[in-house]
Amino acid sequence: MEILMKLVDILMHLDVHIAWLVNTYGVWTYVILFSIVFLETGIVVTPMLPGDSLLFTVGAVAATGALKPLWVCVVLGFAAIAGDTLNYWIGHYLGPRVFQSDKSRFLNREHLQRTHHFFETYGGKTIIIARFVPIVRTFAPFVAGVGSMRYFKFLLYNIIGGVMWVIICVYAGVFFGNLPFVKKHFELVLLGIIGVSLLPTMVEYFLHSSQSIKPGNP
Repeated sequence: MEILMKLVDILMHLDVHIAWLVNTYGVWTYVILFSIVFLETGIVVTPMLPGDSLLFTVGAVAATGALKPLWVCVVLGFAAIAGDTLNYWIGHYLGPRVFQSDKSRFLNREHLQRTHHFFETYGGKTIIIARFVPIVRTFAPFVAGVGSMRYFKFLLYNIIGGVMWVIICVYAGVFFGNLPFVKKHFELVLLGIIGVSLLPTMVEYFLHSSQSIKPGNP
């Protein structure tokens, strides 16, 4: 419980913690941020790491001059693309066994199935769309690898989605993160970002649930 409360505190005060990272580690902050984004996108068992809210907060901190927005986008864009690439190959080599198994010690099968439904709905564009959807973002490249999507087709979607995601979220923080209202209510803004980013998943879930309970459906 103490660990959970600590994680919640970090998520709700990302601006404070990132500013502390910059003051403490200087240029090494880029390496730390790279690692977080790489793990969130590249390791399928870490979907709980911050994504959209982290990028927005980093943009807000960069707007103060503590970080350079261009370097942030280059470093984190590369992290996002490299992370999805690793995730794709993990899915390619290990995924079939996961889907054939009724239980998995490390993977949430419901999340995998929900991401698979995204692929059925949006096709390869899921790789781009999923960048803006927490949890699905982490599982999409894994499922793409399981489904044997051609790597170069995946790579194209991966690059487009990764670049769009980082630039949009970081520069949203740069332009809006230091507005007086946003600075005063930063925790609420982060909650709003999380809520908006989760909205597509919630809509898909309720649509899928409503279809499954229609008369005549098993």
